[in-house]
Amino acid sequence: MSAKHRRLGDWVTELQSNGRYTFGKNEASEVLSGSDTALKQAAARLVKKRRLAVIKRGFYVIVPAEYRSSGAPPPPWYIDDLMVHVRRPYYVGILTAASLYGAGHQQPQVFQVVADRTRRPMRVGRAEIRFYVKKELSRTAVREMNTDTGTMKVSTPEATAFDLVRFPSASGGLSNIATVLAELSEVIEVRLLLKAAKEEARMALVQRLGFLLQVAGAGTLADALARLISMRKPRAASLRPDSPTRGAITDHRFRLAVNEEVEVDL
Repeated sequence: MSAKHRRLGDWVTELQSNGRYTFGKNEASEVLSGSDTALKQAAARLVKKRRLAVIKRGFYVIVPAEYRSSGAPPPPWYIDDLMVHVRRPYYVGILTAASLYGAGHQQPQVFQVVADRTRRPMRVGRAEIRFYVKKELSRTAVREMNTDTGTMKVSTPEATAFDLVRFPSASGGLSNIATVLAELSEVIEVRLLLKAAKEEARMALVQRLGFLLQVAGAGTLADALARLISMRKPRAASLRPDSPTRGAITDHRFRLAVNEEVEVDL
């Protein structure tokens, strides 16, 4: 856009009319006339009017009229642009990804994003975004999912199943994981689950997921992981590694000390 606009509000309206809902300070400075101070002041006025929301310093989201009462549009509108802005890889995962596949009785209270390094939680309008660190992020299978404003990266159903077990606290505990898996299993492919299991560095996650799939009633998927475990013969693991195993029931099929009762809420 070559012509300089005099007012930030006019440019924001133009972006929105073209289907754009995010922009960075540097882009605005290149397009608009005036100093950085004037731009900050103009942005602050629009934030006060709830026409803009500040997601991160120097990164803004345009707030359409229907979302002004909540302070910002939902995270799928801007999460991809945000992560491009900060130049970090990511994917939407855990319970949020599971809900996008129709699994889970309730919408997650937070929007969960898996990234390659620690980031502080964000409160944007009524939404809370939490980030979870995964070092082997690039090896995780993801897919592009359409949103109202573009696309975002989401872990596949198979990768999501492993992440539910990988991040048990973020997933609401073992019983909630089994409950979510009961529905998520309907869209999990055995071939892709086995592929993910063979690439998983932590065999204990395969053992825990296999057991929880069995509890969830996903027998075909559990059987496939049980065969892999039988071939590889990993060392015994605990279902819940942060709890004592005294009195635990040994599950020989998954080589697992079952040290917590798991119930599926259907």
